[in-house]
Amino acid sequence: MDRSRLCPAILNRLERLPPPHGHAYGVVPPPPPTGMLDLLPALPALQRAAGALARIQALAGTLPDTFLISRILPRQEAVSSSAVEGTHSTLDELLGTEEAEAPPPGPSMQVRDYALALQALLPLAGSQGPALFTRPLIEELHRQVMAHDPDYRDLPGALREQVVWIGGGGDIGRSIFNPPPPARVAACLEDQLRYLRREDDPLGQHQALVTRMAVAHAHFEAIHPFRDGNGRVGRLLLPLMMAAEGQVPLYLSPYIETHRADYMQALQAAQQRLEWHVPVGFLAEAVAATADALVRTQARLQALGAEWRARRVFRAGSAARRALDLLPHYPVLTVKRLSAELGVSFPAAALAVRQLQEAGILRERTGYARNRLYAAEEVLAIYREKAES
Repeated sequence: MDRSRLCPAILNRLERLPPPHGHAYGVVPPPPPTGMLDLLPALPALQRAAGALARIQALAGTLPDTFLISRILPRQEAVSSSAVEGTHSTLDELLGTEEAEAPPPGPSMQVRDYALALQALLPLAGSQGPALFTRPLIEELHRQVMAHDPDYRDLPGALREQVVWIGGGGDIGRSIFNPPPPARVAACLEDQLRYLRREDDPLGQHQALVTRMAVAHAHFEAIHPFRDGNGRVGRLLLPLMMAAEGQVPLYLSPYIETHRADYMQALQAAQQRLEWHVPVGFLAEAVAATADALVRTQARLQALGAEWRARRVFRAGSAARRALDLLPHYPVLTVKRLSAELGVSFPAAALAVRQLQEAGILRERTGYARNRLYAAEEVLAIYREKAES
């Protein structure tokens, strides 16, 4: 770790690492700042983010589930967040895995675990608020996202007992940043949790939500409480923080994946030099861009639904007609899934699928005689476009 990159306040937080790395030092990050920060360079981005959040809140008011908006969004989050860490799957693969009778092990299973953890915890964050953020929650998040990682050597959910470093490959001497010694991890994590619970600013008077998200994320990554999986857990905390504040959660990992170099530089600015305006500005831009993309996506999905209804007249109340509202959430599905979600018999769901195929709305993907998968390719194209924008 190049000490010339560290500001004096961080140099004062260096502690020698335990053997066999006793020649190196780790940074014991100071607690997250709770007062007003000098964020002048980030102010334009923060203003754009504030406007974007207001638009999302207005959009959510027209939808039945304000914490979800679409079942696909947390899955896109899972795909992109995992990709940042080198676990690669696609949205199509993930959706197919969720519909499989016996999904095979592999990257899609790891990504699925991330998506399910997020989907399950968002309503809890909405009901509990900042009190949700406890050490058991962090440990459970890690257990869930690492449960199917065959290469993880530690017990999922257990805080690390080993020295880790960021960058440099296998050589700590070439690292970009050295997190704290293992013995310091638990105390640093408690600093993080107090900040997440807003114990020093219960009314949120000193820092806006986007600022708190950026500070908390950079601090969590500086602690690196686990041997691996820290990025995924840290990014999971972002939509959970939003939900805990009553804000419609946004899923920022697609933006982070696209702007990965800027993301890493923003974390380093905070961790090495305590330049908080850099990660705050980055996250504000991520919020604004993600919110704008979401509004466009919802408009395109609504237009597609209208085009479907014009393409063929389905009987009012029929399974096929009702399926049109379901497909933006389940663009890859089986007849069994459609039957369960609509509460109709298997034959009724099968008839609906045939009618949707005839209208060019669904396409059979597998060619199998059984366990067939059907895809609404036009929906998937809209989500792919959002992910690539």
